[in-house]
Amino acid sequence: MTDRVVFNHVGLCVTDLDRSRRFYVELLGFEPWREINPPDDLSAKLLRLKAPLGMTACYLRRDGFVLELLHFAEYETLGTGDPRVMNERGLTHLSLSIDIDRVLPRVAEFGGEVLDDTNIGHGVFIRDPDGQLVELLPLAYAEGVRTD
Repeated sequence: MTDRVVFNHVGLCVTDLDRSRRFYVELLGFEPWREINPPDDLSAKLLRLKAPLGMTACYLRRDGFVLELLHFAEYETLGTGDPRVMNERGLTHLSLSIDIDRVLPRVAEFGGEVLDDTNIGHGVFIRDPDGQLVELLPLAYAEGVRTD
């Protein structure tokens, strides 16, 4: 057994790749890294889906974190569309330290939603175009949690 573990990425299934890429890149400052269209046969097996998938994996980077946006051209995106809540099993949210006052007024322009009732003055939640929760915290918060 090895003690070495290397973080790779977090995957997020999206309904509109262009819209989601724009949200994360232009609004939240992620950097486009790479985009691939892997073969359906291998991807279908790995993901336990049936081909054809027509999958595009778009990788975005920010501060050493890699976000993989997954889009399936040949597959219906599943889910109820109901907003996820914090006590729902699985990934609850992404958290970013950012200039909140600059970002909040622009969220709707990029297809997202500000959850005004969560604004506690030094933190607030928004939803991305597909409803994923994203916590926005001030830049000063990042200094207290840095590990490098």
